[in-house]
Amino acid sequence: MMAFQPVIPSGGLVGWRFLQQTRPTQEAAFRAAPAIQRDTEYFKERIGRIDTAAELVSDRRLLSVALGAFGLQDDIDNRYFVQRMLEDGTIKPDALANRMADDRYKSFSKAFGFGDFSVPRSKLSDFADGIVDRYLSKSFEVAVGDQQEEMRLALNAQSELPRIAGEGGTNETKWFRVMGNAPLRKVFEVALGLPGSFGQIDLDKQLEIFRDKADRQFGSSEIDEIATPESLDRIIQRFLVRSQIDTGPANTAGSIALTLLQSAAAAPV
Repeated sequence: MMAFQPVIPSGGLVGWRFLQQTRPTQEAAFRAAPAIQRDTEYFKERIGRIDTAAELVSDRRLLSVALGAFGLQDDIDNRYFVQRMLEDGTIKPDALANRMADDRYKSFSKAFGFGDFSVPRSKLSDFADGIVDRYLSKSFEVAVGDQQEEMRLALNAQSELPRIAGEGGTNETKWFRVMGNAPLRKVFEVALGLPGSFGQIDLDKQLEIFRDKADRQFGSSEIDEIATPESLDRIIQRFLVRSQIDTGPANTAGSIALTLLQSAAAAPV
């Protein structure tokens, strides 16, 4: 039986508002799907018996949940790469996860702890529940993305930006985490009106531009402040407005005006 497919009647702000209003019901139906239930129960039953990264990657069902919890499901067939990522851990500066541009790999390796501790974190009593909860949330985002990719990116921003804000480190460090999280970075680039070639310039210059534009458009360059519900909602609305304008089938002046009017109250352009 196929998993529940989220219903999104349209793109842009209209679709986003519908999704926000119906999300609790839709996500509950998605989580209750038999296939999802089987995979999560399997993970809960087996992950505590896993002692090494090699054992994890050799079990495709376990690995699917593990990767999916961090939005890395596309690496399911890259077993050697994933095993190396886990075995290297995150403590050593030259660990593979620390050398990846995408910060999600570091979060993944750190969460399991195979390379950082003599006993992996998968042995902790509450470990499975935490990973499963992340997996269910990310899987729902993927299912939403199958209908509307921009909605998936918006949902991801809702969870990832507050998570980064809540982690330790300076504001600069948090910005680098945002820049290193590919889906979240996409939301910021579009919301701030940055060109596709932006990622090719010097990293420190990128940081300067991100902070400057965020300060001018959102009133602050502090990640902790940008991650508040009010500011985050403005970012997401601006992202959706710009995405709809850029990808709209007609891209006419009338459709642009309508979209801007829809967002004017909460996200002035």
